[in-house]
Amino acid sequence: MSSAFAAMNGLFLEDLKPGMSAMFGKTVTDADIVAFAGVSGDTNPIHLHDGFARTTRFGQRIAHGMLSGSFISTVIGTKLPGPGAVYISQTMNFMAPVLIGETITAVATITAIDEKRRRVTLKTQCLNGDKVVIDGEAVVLVPRRDAA
Repeated sequence: MSSAFAAMNGLFLEDLKPGMSAMFGKTVTDADIVAFAGVSGDTNPIHLHDGFARTTRFGQRIAHGMLSGSFISTVIGTKLPGPGAVYISQTMNFMAPVLIGETITAVATITAIDEKRRRVTLKTQCLNGDKVVIDGEAVVLVPRRDAA
């Protein structure tokens, strides 16, 4: 592998230990919601239409749950383990809505490593301050240093 490609790798399996953690934060904007609707095709009016959203139990527009969930993918794909990691599975329990203007922090923490299968399990959460808005778990496949 060329050194240019090698420099793109995140952490290798041998670099990881249970308890390691990383995070990514973003303030959710109206533009983010509109763009996510365009990319995903999810045009549910609870996300896009003020009048409709006012009639719901939330009383206002809310962000797509999967928009916040995608912040977990950002942590896994760019920070821990980082580039080269491949999703195997992700569970998400949606605990609370995310409103326009709220800052969401996605956190991923390694809970287990299966060295034989090269799989890493991470506790994943999205937080709005101290409030958990998404709680879940991810399993990712991570490259070994000697296979790079």
